[in-house]
Amino acid sequence: MALRHDEGWNSPPDAPFYPALPAVYRGVKLQMLFFQARPAAVEALLPEPLEALPDGACVVLGIEVPFCTSYGPFLEAVLQLKCRFRGKEGYYCSHVFHTGPAGIAAGREIYGTPKLFSELSVRYTDRAMVTTAGLGGVEIFKLSTFTPTVIPGDSAPSLSPSWRLKIIPRADGPGPALKQLIDASRAAQDQAIHFCAHGKGSLTFGSSPLLDLAPLEPVACGDAYYLETSFSESYAEIVYDYLAKATRTGTT
Repeated sequence: MALRHDEGWNSPPDAPFYPALPAVYRGVKLQMLFFQARPAAVEALLPEPLEALPDGACVVLGIEVPFCTSYGPFLEAVLQLKCRFRGKEGYYCSHVFHTGPAGIAAGREIYGTPKLFSELSVRYTDRAMVTTAGLGGVEIFKLSTFTPTVIPGDSAPSLSPSWRLKIIPRADGPGPALKQLIDASRAAQDQAIHFCAHGKGSLTFGSSPLLDLAPLEPVACGDAYYLETSFSESYAEIVYDYLAKATRTGTT
């Protein structure tokens, strides 16, 4: 039977590169550091209609995934910028460094997650966790956290809403064929936090010929957290369609 007009997951349809949702994650280890960057550097990375906040608040995460049903084991580092959309504050995911490859394709194609194939390492010493990420052999950033204080799992801060910019380019010329703002916060489901701790951390950004994150060098670093968690990942939500007629005419 030929593929019908309203069917399909990804290409090629008879041998999809990654399976349909949900994806199940087990034993994920995650470090998180809140920091402040120069507001102008944050604003330069935000797409319309997101609005920068005056304090330059951001968060960076280092993640080790030992088991995932859909993408196998991988390492990841995530940069999110605090901002406002339609009067509500949340986080915009600007860069994700990932060891791929199936997770890169799935993240970009499903949610618009801006995943880049990167060199990543994660190291542990007692309650310390260190994540480094590089592009083209050049270190882009180094995240170090020390979290000696055990806290309840529900004390971990929320990063919701979590917005991503999904763009699919046109095949017949420049410009997007699809452009949407996605809130991925509801994609994570059935989350169980096995362990949570609090502490402090440090962060340095660098420059590569492929990417320059140096303008985001922290002005100040805040709270750090460490989590061990399991969850499943399902569908997200489209909150803004740039190419919809009503959006283009300014009537939304």
